[in-house]
Amino acid sequence: MRAAESGKISDSSAPVHTVTVERPRTFADSNVPLYIVSDDKKKAAMAEAIVRAHAFVSVQVLNEIANVLHLKRKFPWGKIEPFLRLIRSLCPVEPLTVESHEIARRIADRYKLQFYDSLIAASALRAGCDTLYSEDMQHGLLLEGQLRIVDPFAP
Repeated sequence: MRAAESGKISDSSAPVHTVTVERPRTFADSNVPLYIVSDDKKKAAMAEAIVRAHAFVSVQVLNEIANVLHLKRKFPWGKIEPFLRLIRSLCPVEPLTVESHEIARRIADRYKLQFYDSLIAASALRAGCDTLYSEDMQHGLLLEGQLRIVDPFAP
């Protein structure tokens, strides 16, 4: 059976064109994944969508999530670990390095951000992200001509 008769189109002599559409690279501050386990259903759904879209996180984000869940929300460690494992399975994790530390110091000085917020931003920049989702930093601020801070919960 010929290709036309089978409903399949096949022409091995035709050039193959591959279109690569690069999706934006996003980064989630710790407050975003934390909303997944909140009572606010609207924010939880938005946060889950960001995480499921494979936003980057850093080791610092994982540490902050663990700390908040354990100390503020009184989650037992047995419930925290599966949640962290889920986040790590969905989100690429940017390591903390001396370079990210140095970038953070420059960002803190230049943009007058808190150091730990600057460290989140430095990790996002190192990951090549163009959007940093955070409700704790200045919505709309553009860092280093590359990284836009976006409050995903802003009206």
